[in-house]
Amino acid sequence: MTSSSYHHGNLREALVDAAVAAARVRQGDDLSLRELARRIGVSHNAAYRHFGSRDELMTEVAGRVMSELSETITRRCDAVRTTDPVLRARRRLAAVGRAYVEFALTEPGLFSLAFSSLTSVIDMALSGPYQMLADVLDEQVAVGFLSPEARVGAEVTCWSAVHGFSVLAIDGASRGMTEAERDAALETVLATIDRSYAASTGAAVAAADLAEEG
Repeated sequence: MTSSSYHHGNLREALVDAAVAAARVRQGDDLSLRELARRIGVSHNAAYRHFGSRDELMTEVAGRVMSELSETITRRCDAVRTTDPVLRARRRLAAVGRAYVEFALTEPGLFSLAFSSLTSVIDMALSGPYQMLADVLDEQVAVGFLSPEARVGAEVTCWSAVHGFSVLAIDGASRGMTEAERDAALETVLATIDRSYAASTGAAVAAADLAEEG
């Protein structure tokens, strides 16, 4: 955003927009509040009237990122149409995992910035994507697929798996994979989680159960 596109009265939103744009091209870690103000075309003093520090601004940016991630998860989960309650719960958990990785790979800059903020991670643990994951896990318990005992701490297991996978795919050893290889690897991760939860109740599973619908 430039000074020509900035209008009086929306400076706070303009600063967040500028920070999001910078993060998208993976420049967010290097930009100060002063530099963002310069890009918009206002004084740094004006920027500091809305945000007391760069960290405050980054926390708000992270909140916006979490909202976008939530939207991706909702879209993926809504695509699960099966009416079988057990299969639905299993596929919805896989959809959450796919959505997380999809967002990370589509928006690596925003993904990295959001999870570099301790405040945003804590917020996510209380609401947003993390709560959506918790709700789907509770659904698995309700339909008898996941045992209550295995449910304890399951959010951390699932989150660690897909977050680690995302980091490896963006900047780690998996970044050289083709899209097909990466998708196959993710399905292996999701199927492993699914089988482990089935084992907690003795439920039967088939290899094709987690296939995406549509």
